[in-house]
Amino acid sequence: MLAAYAADLSPDDPLSGLVVGDRPEPEVPEGWVLVDVRAAALNHHDLWSLKGVGLGHERLPMILGCDAAGVDQEGREVLVHSVISSPGWTGEQTLDPRRTLLSELHQGTLAEQVAVPAGNLVPKPAGISFEEAACLPTAWLTAYKMLCVNGGPPGSTVLVQGVGGGVASAAIALGAATGYRVWATSRDEGRRHRALELGAEAVFEPGQRLPERVEVVLETVGAATWSHSLKSLRPGGTVVIAGATSGDAPSHAELTRIFFQQLRVQGSTMGNLEQLTQLVRVLEQTGVRPLIDRVLPLSEAAAGLAALERGEVFGKVVLTP
Repeated sequence: MLAAYAADLSPDDPLSGLVVGDRPEPEVPEGWVLVDVRAAALNHHDLWSLKGVGLGHERLPMILGCDAAGVDQEGREVLVHSVISSPGWTGEQTLDPRRTLLSELHQGTLAEQVAVPAGNLVPKPAGISFEEAACLPTAWLTAYKMLCVNGGPPGSTVLVQGVGGGVASAAIALGAATGYRVWATSRDEGRRHRALELGAEAVFEPGQRLPERVEVVLETVGAATWSHSLKSLRPGGTVVIAGATSGDAPSHAELTRIFFQQLRVQGSTMGNLEQLTQLVRVLEQTGVRPLIDRVLPLSEAAAGLAALERGEVFGKVVLTP
């Protein structure tokens, strides 16, 4: 079958290890099922894998991809939840220290077929396309958990740092659709305009003083925006962090500000199966849909990953086998 996979790893030139070519059909362990992939979304996780982060040479070749929507062997249209719990784990999936994502220990979704645990399938509503559904299990689920589980209640003012990536754009669209007052930042004027189109009430340049402080900041940028995030919070406010694309070591942690103003720093990773099901229900009820930057055939996976690496996308890049 056709697949996009890591044949080698390179921290400096990740795309040099990418191959789009033939791979064996998936093996299906007991308790797992086979899904015919109709659409798969790209994530920065795929680029990190090609750099060797979370993926070692001993597991190569590894088919990339965490997200997929497709049809199972009984003909049901489904989304694939990519968090794989360790054997015997019964608690919250994302707190399992041995949890993994598809494309880390198990072959991923950038292929014509993928094998997944039977319990990791969520029904796809007819009103959501395969391309839209493929955007949900990683970026949109992460945004949903940041906003609706770890953030404040609807009506809160939320600042989304670094508009453009899949998580940030998802948070703006979800927040606007579910009753939050959403503000956003971006270095790029065009992206700030796009954020307004997604539903942001106001947009700002990074570091710009806000008209008032906010209850919640959604942080995926890291070091470059950390100080601004803390300064933007009201006393008792919460910064929810789910990534650090600019680095995870800010020059000043600003601990005095955190304890004196009683700020909360809340880590947030992916989401569980129940939260993915809730997210699908939100889309059904509100009509909000993922912003898709482009749809490419699986054979052009390299072009999609290159655009993602260069930061040329707004929303999600989706591949169709």
